[in-house]
Amino acid sequence: MSLCIIGAGTAGLCCARHGIEHGFQVTVFELSDRIGGTWVYNQETGVKNGIDVHSSMYENLRTNLPKEVMGFPDFEIPKNEVSYVRSDEICDFLNQYADHFRLKQYIRFNSYVIRVLHKNKKWQVLVKDLLTNQIEFKYFDKLMVANGHYHTPNYIRIPNMDRFQGDYLHSHDYRTSGVFKDKTVLVIGAGPSGMDLSNIISRSATRVTLSHHLKDIGHTKFYDNVHQKPDVRELDEKGAFFVDGSYEEFDTIFFCTGYKFAFPFLTADSGIYVEDNYVQDLYKQCINIRNPTMALIGLPFYVCAAQMMDIQARFILSYYNGTNQLPSREEMLKETQTAMCKIWADGYRKRHAHMLGPKQIDYFTDLAETAGVKNIKPVMTKLHNESSKCFNDNLLHFREDNFAIVDDETFVKLN
Repeated sequence: MSLCIIGAGTAGLCCARHGIEHGFQVTVFELSDRIGGTWVYNQETGVKNGIDVHSSMYENLRTNLPKEVMGFPDFEIPKNEVSYVRSDEICDFLNQYADHFRLKQYIRFNSYVIRVLHKNKKWQVLVKDLLTNQIEFKYFDKLMVANGHYHTPNYIRIPNMDRFQGDYLHSHDYRTSGVFKDKTVLVIGAGPSGMDLSNIISRSATRVTLSHHLKDIGHTKFYDNVHQKPDVRELDEKGAFFVDGSYEEFDTIFFCTGYKFAFPFLTADSGIYVEDNYVQDLYKQCINIRNPTMALIGLPFYVCAAQMMDIQARFILSYYNGTNQLPSREEMLKETQTAMCKIWADGYRKRHAHMLGPKQIDYFTDLAETAGVKNIKPVMTKLHNESSKCFNDNLLHFREDNFAIVDDETFVKLN
């Protein structure tokens, strides 16, 4: 059976590795000229050759999770002196993974997937070679979408945005802090990127204001020229009115408001639609219920990403190779609806549908028990939870922490 994988980042590589191991004829289409996906640094921003620049990587980025939880279950990131490593070290690791499992021969680089269509019980993939401009149709039995979710910026709407005469920038297009030199900057959004980048850009900016509505980061310490404000009520030509009645002027508004799940190559009848960043309808957050020969890898967030992608790949392929049989469409829809009702009852909105965090161990266990595949080691989620806490509690210095895995259940903090 033939298997198409879209994307050669962390998700696509582990899908390829397990697909080959399960005996599939694997083809990976990768937009760029190298592997690594979101970890590849590209100075370009905006649109290049008619295609949006995929990368969101900025200069000198260091991970906000320890490397000990960022490897694959059976292929760890090599030991070195620090836990929080540079982005180029993650790229090197992914190349080591690809070389170890001999994956690069299956990857078609500079390949732009224009459209995916379900036709005659196959997936028709229309793909353009960016070097030759040649367009061709390819047909596959199974399809795994691994195009990541850090490529399509999400901008929130603020009243009177069109009146503001300063600059706008989204973190997707941020590369170096020099762009903020001697500027006053309003940062919108206090997720991990918003918090981290507020400190980073403060070394160049004269003043940074972080606007958000989170209640659990009030104790977080930032550099002296970073201060926090509540949500923006509206803008005028020179600055922002906040919901607490205060007003400040700014040179630049910097959106750290996350990303949209986007699958521009999927047709309307693919069975997949996105509503307020809730991707539907998926069995176990990965298998397309209406067209089960398609799967989407890596949607859940605030997780040990490579670990999760690996168990998702093994879960999906256990059905694709005939080891397991999927429930009926009705059963999958009913189970998914029941699971989501519990999430809504807990007060979460649709944009939180794929957020796991501390609940990731329950998700991994569900996949493992449902498909009879090996679970993720509990120590991974324990260390992930600990490092997330350190991020909030010690934002200025958390990257100085070093960890070591002792066994499947236990980690230690070395300093």
